[in-house]
Amino acid sequence: MKEKMIPAFRKAEGGLFTAVEKADVGSAYQEMEKQGVALMGWADPFMPDASMPKHVEQALIDAIRHPSAPHYTAPIGSSQLKAKIAEKLKTKNHLLVDPEGNILITPGSDSGLYFAILPFIEDGDEVLIPSPSYPNNTLNIEIMGGRVVPVPLRPETGYQLEAELLEQSVSEKTKMIVLTHPNNPTTTVYNRQSLEILRDFVIRHDLILVCDQAFEDFCYENEMITPAAMDGMFERTVTVFSFSKGMGLSGLRVGYLVCGDEIMDSLYANAVSVLGATNTACQKALIAALEDPSFMQEFERAFDIRRQAAEKILNSIPNVHADLPQSGFLCWVDVSRLGDSSQIVQYLVKHAQVAVNDGKNYGPGGEGHLRIVLGVYRDDAKVIAALERIKAALIQWQEENHV
Repeated sequence: MKEKMIPAFRKAEGGLFTAVEKADVGSAYQEMEKQGVALMGWADPFMPDASMPKHVEQALIDAIRHPSAPHYTAPIGSSQLKAKIAEKLKTKNHLLVDPEGNILITPGSDSGLYFAILPFIEDGDEVLIPSPSYPNNTLNIEIMGGRVVPVPLRPETGYQLEAELLEQSVSEKTKMIVLTHPNNPTTTVYNRQSLEILRDFVIRHDLILVCDQAFEDFCYENEMITPAAMDGMFERTVTVFSFSKGMGLSGLRVGYLVCGDEIMDSLYANAVSVLGATNTACQKALIAALEDPSFMQEFERAFDIRRQAAEKILNSIPNVHADLPQSGFLCWVDVSRLGDSSQIVQYLVKHAQVAVNDGKNYGPGGEGHLRIVLGVYRDDAKVIAALERIKAALIQWQEENHV
């Protein structure tokens, strides 16, 4: 039956018949936890520990008990939630939007990302993706029959965008750029120069920008600029937002899209067919989270401690390099001088009892790297202890392989 599938599905492996390393595919990854392996490859804040603040928990309980709980909201989302989001967009993202005309609630940001791209891509369309990048950016384009054109992000320039490399990648078939900002996996927060290069390029070539800002909440020393707020960009940008990474509410599965009226009208028309309606009770819980987001300060403190520790520990390993993470709770580690990153990932599971991500999954430029999720567990000490085990294992690896 597989030969009847489209190519993107036909070649995909879900872990039923073969081992799949990706943390979000199949059940093998979760099985490691039962064996005492620290799962530092799943970007779910504080997983498996509690992360929901009491006022959000109470709002969710109240919403579940309300008569509306088993019923749909509109597929475009709760008007109350959209009004609160509009307030956040004004203060944080410098976007003035109509809650009823420019915001669409989605069942998580992954489905939102897919839906943001879907209206534009036909067979043969080319999509530029700065790489390394979030794997779903590539997968979504391939499912739709488009062609991904990776645009290199170079470590020697801090993984910032470069005008020359963008221009070398564009063709008459190019329709879109998909940008993850801040970047997953490199944690790069694109600076103003990069985003001005991007804006000029998008307008000059009459392109659509889809910008995934799932990791926007914690940018530490860096200025977080929303591309859609730049001159000339709102009407040609679809921005994808998440409550999962900054608020630690991944399991509630609520995200949202923001764009201009012309694009949004078509998204509204097709939301019921593609997305359905987002969970009613969870939308009410997110209203409470937006009304009092002060709990996020504790999250930022924890993630800051961990990124500082990760930089210190990992850079004390011979032949290993990790820049101080610029955003969120990820860490991007260069192990290219040690050998094949896939083999190193497997070695760490066995010898450090830690599961991390192979950089190869993040496209060109990812080989020779590891992505380590520092956001797991509520206890900072557990994360630091796992980093120390990684250090010991990588030193042992070098001794065994005569590096």
